[in-house]
Amino acid sequence: MLAHNVYFKLKDRSQAAKEALVTACQRYLTRHPGEVFFACGTLAEDLNRPVNERDWDVALHIVFRTQAEHDAYQDAPRHHHFVAENKDNWDTVRVFDSIVSGAL
Repeated sequence: MLAHNVYFKLKDRSQAAKEALVTACQRYLTRHPGEVFFACGTLAEDLNRPVNERDWDVALHIVFRTQAEHDAYQDAPRHHHFVAENKDNWDTVRVFDSIVSGAL
């Protein structure tokens, strides 16, 4: 499986802007072929240990059955619509992709 983790730092870091991006993730990035896990949300403000990375606002986590299904997702019209609709408020986008194993 391939885990696709994306961390967005926003230009407008207001709570409303964060919630709008979470809503957009839920609208456009769910239920793609091969998707076995989807989650998105905001920084856990109360977890402020020295090891916590805190320079982001919204996180997206998707696990795909295969890399090919991930690659198809990257080219899907709903994914392109998500990017076009939201990219103007992105200060930084960091993507972490990894091959993972686990129970489904």
